[in-house]
Amino acid sequence: MKTTIRRGLLALLVCVWSLAVLNAYAQRAGDRLFSLPLFERAVACIKHYEGLHGPKNHPYVGYGHRLLPGERLSCAMTKRQADSLLRADLKKRLVTFRRFGRDSLLLAVLSYNVGEYRLLGYGKQPKSRLIQKLESGDRDIRGEYILFCRYRGKELKALRLRRRVELALLYEK
Repeated sequence: MKTTIRRGLLALLVCVWSLAVLNAYAQRAGDRLFSLPLFERAVACIKHYEGLHGPKNHPYVGYGHRLLPGERLSCAMTKRQADSLLRADLKKRLVTFRRFGRDSLLLAVLSYNVGEYRLLGYGKQPKSRLIQKLESGDRDIRGEYILFCRYRGKELKALRLRRRVELALLYEK
C-alpha cells in the first residue's frame, strides 16, 4: 500500500513539474513574440493560422495567397518563397490601409483573411462598420473586429480566437 501511495505521489510530482516546465516554455515563447516588431508579429500570426497551402487548397498558395488571373505560381513553393510572397502581399495591403495610421497593420492582417472588399466595400457591398468607425475617428474597434469570425454564415470559434490573438498582438492603444 505504501508503495502504491509513493508511486502515485511520484507520478503527481512529475506531472506538476512537467506542467511548470511547459508553462515556463510557453511564457518565454510569448515573450519572444511580443519582442518582435509589429510587422514581424503580423507575419508570424498569419503563418500560424494560414499554414503552408498545398495542391488541395487551390487557388490558394503559400501562406494563403489567392492566385490572381494570369499569375503562374506553383503550390510547390518553398517556405522561403511563401514567406516572401506573404510579406509582399501584406505590404500591398498596408499601402491600401495607410490612411488609418497605426491601425493599418491590423486592417491589413484582417483583409488578408477576409478580403479588402469586405472591409472597404465594393459595388453593392457597403463599407464595414469597422471602417466607418475608424473614419469617424473612433478607435474603439475591438467589438467590430472580433465580429469578423463568420465563415459561410456560421460563427467559428477558431476565427473568434484568431481575431482575439490578432488584436492582442497588433492593436496599439
